[in-house]
Amino acid sequence: MVILVILLVAAAAGSYYYYLQLLDPVAPEATDQYTLVDIPSGANTEIITAILYDEGLIQNELAFRVFVHQHDLAQGFIAGQYELSPAMDLEQIVRKIQSGDVYVETVWFTIPEGYTIEQIAGTLEQQGLIQGEQFLEIAAHPPSELKEKHAFLQELDHADIKYDLEGYLFPDTYEIYTDTGLNDIIEMMLRRTDQIINQEYRQRMEEKGLSLHEILTIASLVEREARVDHERSLIAGVIYNRLEIDQLLQIDATIQYILGETKEFLTYDDLEVDSPYNTYQYAGLPPGPIAAPGEASIKAALYPEDSDYYFYNYKYDDSGEHYFSHSYEEHLQNVRRAEENLD
Repeated sequence: MVILVILLVAAAAGSYYYYLQLLDPVAPEATDQYTLVDIPSGANTEIITAILYDEGLIQNELAFRVFVHQHDLAQGFIAGQYELSPAMDLEQIVRKIQSGDVYVETVWFTIPEGYTIEQIAGTLEQQGLIQGEQFLEIAAHPPSELKEKHAFLQELDHADIKYDLEGYLFPDTYEIYTDTGLNDIIEMMLRRTDQIINQEYRQRMEEKGLSLHEILTIASLVEREARVDHERSLIAGVIYNRLEIDQLLQIDATIQYILGETKEFLTYDDLEVDSPYNTYQYAGLPPGPIAAPGEASIKAALYPEDSDYYFYNYKYDDSGEHYFSHSYEEHLQNVRRAEENLD
């Protein structure tokens, strides 16, 4: 009798040990493998068990049902699509389906630094995320509720601004749900700008006596003109130097903004186009930003490098750098140097 009891206990212990093994992951090493599993509405334990087993996510159907019954979990499953892995143990799988942590598809999009509003609209439309015309309409005339959320938009009162949101949608990489709406995308990009313009930057604007709109405008000029990082603050310094003596900025990037294209060489006709953004004809800053500046250009606009340079021109030597000049005569010499490099 004693031997029989011992054998029964041993058998029970062995069976329980085997049961515990069946709760382990099907493939513990497959941590980078995931399967999308649909749990239909109204599915009972048997149906869910069969689905998980057919997908290769559990070792044994009976072990799953026993576990669910043992822990009284049969009524807690939530319908939906779940991202499950064969590296998950049975308890992790059960808890996830009970949590309602359903899979939601996301997409990523990247807005490069220096993109215009129209380029941003084109990028998002190409990915099927928005309708470009609606985006441009909001960018040109943001609704009042959007301005109320972001105080920095309330200073946009320049009648000649082409797009009110030009320069305010921060260039970055974003992850969104596939069903994210147009307004939410714009709101997210505006929030990113608000995060970048931290307290230090706001204090610096006060010290310089400039508004955020003016800083973003200068930063956008720097973004479109600079090709190497170490020249950003120096180019910003040239802009400030010319503004201080009321000298025309004569920035090619503003002409390219008017034309809607990037031309390596501008013609005299291009320089004569009538637009408030034409810094060859109108003194001071253009009405607003001409592109989306990155943080490096914003910082350069806030902390320009002191110099006595008033001119710069591209070297055309594949360095991405510019020649900087103190006087117009020196500038002409550097233009000839650049032409020789081009030849």
